[in-house]
Amino acid sequence: MPRVAVPVTQASRAGTVLPAATTGDPVNNHSVANDGRVALLVNNTGASSRDITFRATRTVDGLTAPTRVESVPAGETQLFGPFDPNDYGTTLNFDVAHAELTINAIRI
Repeated sequence: MPRVAVPVTQASRAGTVLPAATTGDPVNNHSVANDGRVALLVNNTGASSRDITFRATRTVDGLTAPTRVESVPAGETQLFGPFDPNDYGTTLNFDVAHAELTINAIRI
């Protein structure tokens, strides 16, 4: 199955109401259009710490691109980004460990 696309909300100086967050899909995982100005607001609604993994696309000398794994503590919301398209691609792929993670993508 293809990754679940997360819609991007444009931030504004006047204030922007965030839409309902996308529920994490640990089976199909997620992607978001990435222009280098996208940040992810990740909320852990559960009682345990959960991981989110960001997939880099750049390889060096044929070596597999690295991944970046971050842990979101139980009950916390964290903001990640922005993500350089040269390293993460124009489509940012990311994996969630559990459906207790919800995601909003924000263009800043």
